[in-house]
Amino acid sequence: MDTPPELFWDATYAIVLALLEQHPQKSPEDVGLHEMAEMIEQLPGFSDNPAAVTERILMDIQIVWYEEAVNL
Repeated sequence: MDTPPELFWDATYAIVLALLEQHPQKSPEDVGLHEMAEMIEQLPGFSDNPAAVTERILMDIQIVWYEEAVNL
């Protein structure tokens, strides 16, 4: 079994792909920033400091997640 890649807060697209894989039932429109941060921190391979995240980073992730989810 492959080891998941390390994920850091600045890996927006990789995080989005992992969210789509791990939480296919979740809609980015229904997930608040705090809940999304917790979901990201629990992703396999997440290796960044949870305290290093900013609202801007989370908003960027949420926007890309929405765009990818709409195009599935």
